Amino acid sequence: MNTSEAGRTAQLAQHAWRIRRNAVLMGEVQGQGYIGQALDIADVLAVAYFGAMRYRPEDPEWEERDRFLLSNGHYAIALYAALFEAGILPADELETYGSDDSRLPMSGMASYTPGMEMSGGSLGQGLTIAVGRCLGLKRKGSDAFVYTLFSDGELDEGAIWEGLMSAAHWKLDNLIAIVDVNNQQADGPSTQIMEFEPLVEKLEAFGWYTQRVNGNDIEAVKQAFDNAREHKGEQPRIIVADTKMGCGVPFLEAREKNHFIRVDAHEWQLALEALDAGRPA
Repeated sequence: MNTSEAGRTAQLAQHAWRIRRNAVLMGEVQGQGYIGQALDIADVLAVAYFGAMRYRPEDPEWEERDRFLLSNGHYAIALYAALFEAGILPADELETYGSDDSRLPMSGMASYTPGMEMSGGSLGQGLTIAVGRCLGLKRKGSDAFVYTLFSDGELDEGAIWEGLMSAAHWKLDNLIAIVDVNNQQADGPSTQIMEFEPLVEKLEAFGWYTQRVNGNDIEAVKQAFDNAREHKGEQPRIIVADTKMGCGVPFLEAREKNHFIRVDAHEWQLALEALDAGRPA
């Protein structure tokens, strides 16, 4: 890695650290939430918003922007944390998370929040919506990319597999999907609820350019995003990101069940201290 690449990776790590911190601060407002997911996906969001996507913070509706669709709407706290870091949301709204009349509901709503491209809640919908957005952008002659994030639990949904087939059929080379494989959903380990491996082989068989990386390794994630954008094949691209729930806060990483976390009042400060102790240089 040359000096400029090392510097870029270091900057992305700083963004990921601040995204995690933003998420913990929002979680403290409600005393609970999908904190484990926000911590696990922070590195991916840092690379997406600060190493890949084209957007204007002051103009979230800019027509030439890349779109980021959050299929797993309960990850909204993670996306809000990234939108604060990107300057799309003003910092003084962070403390309103989940409150009445807030623009930051606990599940993502496109009608409420600048930078939120779709409303989430019913899982498994983001990929098919992304297919439609990609087709529309192509018909407009736009060179914008559509990114969509979904969870391994959403692989249980038939709509995901319909989206995988249709994106390949239409040769949507402007689509970059990310699946967060943290092996946890509401009812237990994802692979025990509905086995989806061997995932890479399945995705490749569906016609996708596929990469699998450690989703908490900034350098690996950065390279995967670069590869996805630069790939020359007329096919959709997907990054399988293996992540650790609660990443960066050891006592949350160690919890057996952390799909939805309730954290004791004193533990929020402990979580911030853990993040600060691990702050990248």
